[in-house]
Amino acid sequence: MSGCTGKRLLRIVLSRLVLLALPFVVWFVWREIARRSGRPMGATPWAWLAAIAAALFALSLMAGAVFHDDNRAKVYVPAEASGDGRIVPGRFDKR
Repeated sequence: MSGCTGKRLLRIVLSRLVLLALPFVVWFVWREIARRSGRPMGATPWAWLAAIAAALFALSLMAGAVFHDDNRAKVYVPAEASGDGRIVPGRFDKR
């Protein structure tokens, strides 16, 4: 795996993890603010938080599919080893 591909994959995974954590972080911050202001708080709505996290994750997957570059009109050129021992990564070339 080349360096830029690894960084891109890490960025995608971390952004999806942030989306999964976001509802929980927002809830607990809001709960702490409400508790400090003296408002009574009920039980943590774990099922709702998990459902919202799953919906955000699903939306991110759909957005990735919609906005991802399409490579159907391109030809895949596999990785190859050059004469000096370097590996040239695979790529898509226009037809």
